[in-house]
Amino acid sequence: MEDRNKEIRDDEIRIIGLNSVPPPKKAMSPGGPRHNRWTTLVSLAIIVLIGLALVFFWPKNGEPDDVEGVFEQPLVETTLPAQPRSPLGTAPAIQTPYTEKIDTVINDVQLSIYVPKNATPVLYVGNPDEKMRSSGILAFQAADIRADNRKILGAFVLKGKPLAWGLSKKGFCAIIDGEVTVGVSENSPLFEEATEKEGYFFRQYPLVDNGTLVENEPKNKTMRKALCDRGGEIFVAVSETDESFHDFAQALVDLGVDNAIYLVGSRTAFGWTVYEDGTKEFFGQDEHKPSYKNESYIIWQ
Repeated sequence: MEDRNKEIRDDEIRIIGLNSVPPPKKAMSPGGPRHNRWTTLVSLAIIVLIGLALVFFWPKNGEPDDVEGVFEQPLVETTLPAQPRSPLGTAPAIQTPYTEKIDTVINDVQLSIYVPKNATPVLYVGNPDEKMRSSGILAFQAADIRADNRKILGAFVLKGKPLAWGLSKKGFCAIIDGEVTVGVSENSPLFEEATEKEGYFFRQYPLVDNGTLVENEPKNKTMRKALCDRGGEIFVAVSETDESFHDFAQALVDLGVDNAIYLVGSRTAFGWTVYEDGTKEFFGQDEHKPSYKNESYIIWQ
């Protein structure tokens, strides 16, 4: 039997099935399939890197990248100058020395404030004589005396002469060339300066240190007295009621006092003041025991 598939006449067309023709072979690159994959990955990586570079490093609107924004500028802290405080006392009405008295209430603490005018303070040891009493317009007891031997308690300089040494209390007052310095320090060079310049120096309990209350050990209540510096104005504050150290010092802080030290308190401590009209007022008891020969005073003349 003849194979009819081989017989194709001139007027016939043979239809060949798709499966009968093998697919054409793909051209192979010299490196083979593995080489093609690596080439594609490298190309993609290069494209990604170029894109990232354009995003991060292309200048925006023609401006350099290091320009600071208004809201991104670092905060610069500014210190406002301290506002001047009005003095408690008024301007001297007369040229002669006198004391101005101001009554006020701070935190329910009744205070009498004594502001010396046209006068310079000195220290005095012993019972004030008639000359001191007649020339002084304000006087309060200054340093304490020891309970065992009745000597001055703490460092003390009288017109350039050291009479006592020691650091029993950290508060101090120095009077040098007529300038009064009230402060708190364990070691103050003003002690030596007072000895060199015929000045004065004594120590007492600290009450206020640079506007901060200083706590003290005694917890009793009595009339309190303090030598104060408020913006360079020197005055003495006295509580008219019995107060603790804490409450009295807090009242001074709220009054705006910068530095303050204690003065011998109690209602029996002797002193006096002279007002503008010449009236003299005495404080405490004018009694001086022989054993208290080392009692000391700060007196404005």
